[in-house]
Amino acid sequence: MTKKETHSAPQAEDQGETMISNTSKNDTDHKNLVFVGTYSLVFVAGLILNVIALVVFCRYTKLRSHTIVYMTNLALADLLLVSTLPVRIYYYLGFSGLSQNLCEGLSLVLLVNMYGSIFLLACMSFDRCMAVCYPMSSRVKEGRKKAPLVCLGVWMLTVGASLPTYLFKKGTEDSQTSCFGSTPIYAIQPGAVFSTLTIGFGIPLATMMTCSWFLIKAISRSTVAQTDVIDSRKIQRMITVSLLIFLVCFLPYHLILGLLYFYRQSTLPPLVTAFQYSLTFACLNAMLDPLAYYFTTETFRNNVDMNAVRKMWPLHSHSSDGNPPHVPLNTSTSIRE
Repeated sequence: MTKKETHSAPQAEDQGETMISNTSKNDTDHKNLVFVGTYSLVFVAGLILNVIALVVFCRYTKLRSHTIVYMTNLALADLLLVSTLPVRIYYYLGFSGLSQNLCEGLSLVLLVNMYGSIFLLACMSFDRCMAVCYPMSSRVKEGRKKAPLVCLGVWMLTVGASLPTYLFKKGTEDSQTSCFGSTPIYAIQPGAVFSTLTIGFGIPLATMMTCSWFLIKAISRSTVAQTDVIDSRKIQRMITVSLLIFLVCFLPYHLILGLLYFYRQSTLPPLVTAFQYSLTFACLNAMLDPLAYYFTTETFRNNVDMNAVRKMWPLHSHSSDGNPPHVPLNTSTSIRE
């Protein structure tokens, strides 16, 4: 081998390593750009929509139905979830200096509120199903009155189930841990993965699918729908869209979580990246919930139109005859609320 060839071999290796490094950096920059854009959108839209929803539920809604109790707690959970996103945006913008305790604490808050949303969505679906399928049952009516206690139980369950994982991680030293870029500790714990995939996602998903099927079946057979008093097809589409949003947001996250546990002995970087992408899909739910459950309901729109707007313009708070404005009767409150 000549002297020129001897010098060219290391040079070629350096060029190859440089190309690989540049490609990896470009992939990371693209990934971080996607995360920053998605989390920024969810934060801004989720913050505005859920604040509006909470204001309407707490100040303007006159019909204090059981569904409104679930919606209020759901909006609160989504609002708490989006409140953790600015730090994630800061992290993916490339800034450093975030303490590991802060990252773990915010991850815990996100986890609690994400599963709080999942359970509340399942409870709302079950509540509506009971109200529509058994409208005259006194036991169902009494059971629906326990909505505040059910919501309290949801919060206790999600916080109680998430804290042990966080405390376990606090006692585990990992020199390779990064703020939001590492494998979540609960993805390698058999008990945590099993309970998350079954209790945290499987049971709520089965509940929503079953209740959605019974709701669509009951609505299509109802005499009210057959007389065109309500638009049964519109309600069926709303139920279907709500279920699809649930699947699109949460199914990828839990599928990747299962794969992370399956390959826990040799964690693959592409799988960790896929998990991070799936988490952005899960966070999208905080922005989509208001659109699917609040702003599409007749009760919500009536209260926004007739109360919130007139609150902003007091001179127009009454009709021309001096009487309070009439709010149209919601003929399908138990379905559309």
